[in-house]
Amino acid sequence: YVCSTWGNNHFKTFDGDVYQFPGVCEYNFVSDCREAYKEFSVHIQRALNSNGHPEIQYILMKIKDIMVYLKPNLVVVDGQIVKTPYYSSGVLIESNEIYTKIYAKLGLVLMWNQQDALMVELDDKFNNYTCGLCGDYNGIQIYNEFINGDVSYNSITYGNMQKISKPNTKCEDPDETQALPSCNEHRDECQRLLTSPSFADCRLRLNLEMYIQACMQDKCACNGKDDSFCLCSTISEYSRQCSHAGGHPGEWRTQNFC
Repeated sequence: YVCSTWGNNHFKTFDGDVYQFPGVCEYNFVSDCREAYKEFSVHIQRALNSNGHPEIQYILMKIKDIMVYLKPNLVVVDGQIVKTPYYSSGVLIESNEIYTKIYAKLGLVLMWNQQDALMVELDDKFNNYTCGLCGDYNGIQIYNEFINGDVSYNSITYGNMQKISKPNTKCEDPDETQALPSCNEHRDECQRLLTSPSFADCRLRLNLEMYIQACMQDKCACNGKDDSFCLCSTISEYSRQCSHAGGHPGEWRTQNFC
């Protein structure tokens, strides 16, 4: 099972909920949350880049007793910069110009495009044991993420609860009362992009509506700017998820598109 985050602050939990959370603090993306020995944790921090788009600045990952710190084109293990491929006690780190990948023998694969998109795949032995922005991995949508007992949370409240408190860092929580715009005027274009012939093999593998909604929110947030981030980040994610689900997306990028 896969949890991912991409583009304009979109998140998809292990259980399949998709939501937006625009926080720029350090957050628990996914951790083993058992009381006793925790096998791993993954923290992320986003910030706006020079084009005003959210990007993942760094990823901080603990696997058993190894501490891995990732920035674009930089891998630091236990405080030392390392060359990749790097292997040590059940952890393999590979990277090229585009992706950094980490394989941990305990049942985790992490893949980061060194920009906006991060995907973590977890062994099902962690069912019900995780916490963070990726949710609890209990196989049930909404429960324990957005509904807990009698309390229901919106996605901003839920995201803010995942903040890692650091004594000397000042960092504003996103406003929980902000409603997201409806963005319906972009539906046709997003639907056309995501149902293009290149994605024929993806239709039955993924929940198309989820990605149409994310694409509509991207278009809204960009206020008519047609840069590649606004158009391509959700389509790239759709393509990655399709491949991951065993599909074969066709060549959808062209000279003048993405």
